[in-house]
Amino acid sequence: MTERATVVLVHGAFVDASSWWPVVLRLLGSGHRVLAPAVGGRSLDGDGRYIRNFAERVGGPVLLVGHGYGAAVVTVAGGARNVVGLLFIAGYALEQGESIAQIRDAFAPTAISQHLVPAMFYGDDGEPGTEITVAVDEFPRLLAEGLPEDEASVLAVSQRPMSVSVLTERASGEAWRTIPSWGVVSTEDLTISPDLQRFGYRRARCRDIAAFEAPHLVIQTHAAEIVRFIDDILGEIAADG
Repeated sequence: MTERATVVLVHGAFVDASSWWPVVLRLLGSGHRVLAPAVGGRSLDGDGRYIRNFAERVGGPVLLVGHGYGAAVVTVAGGARNVVGLLFIAGYALEQGESIAQIRDAFAPTAISQHLVPAMFYGDDGEPGTEITVAVDEFPRLLAEGLPEDEASVLAVSQRPMSVSVLTERASGEAWRTIPSWGVVSTEDLTISPDLQRFGYRRARCRDIAAFEAPHLVIQTHAAEIVRFIDDILGEIAADG
């Protein structure tokens, strides 16, 4: 009997691993093995290496699932020897040598572009850098339309900043070249253009692309649908042997 893959969930920008809670709750309830590590959002390559090592430590087959920025991370991290599938959710399926800024510039700007708040921070080496968050009062509309107001407000005031330098960092790998991939488009996304999402998924030759009338945080507004899609993917991977 083929060993069932562990689902490793990688969160996106401006949120942390807890953003996956509705998906995690359902996956655990269905008896799946699931892990949701946190990434720092300071370096695409650094986050990619961390998730690659994390996946390898799991020990068995892994389905890597990335939301938003997390999709770019799994694109880089997916070269881990035990990764058997990639799922991009409302995210960036980057090509090797491509940056998030480059692919964003190829499409019409999204509404979030006008509501990013920069701030200075100091890295571990003491050097200054710039990080961004989303304006707190705009966060619910831009990322979480459809969520209860109190839940969206909690997300808005507990954001995880992202370093601006991540946006221009070029992807060091493109795991979708050799690993079966799937995609989810959020058709009402005001953070990452739905057209950008579709373009990346088609370029990655995704086996199946699902689309939901949802905001960027589709993993919360449509958690049940996301879990059904993941379950279908796991079944397909198991059938492949």
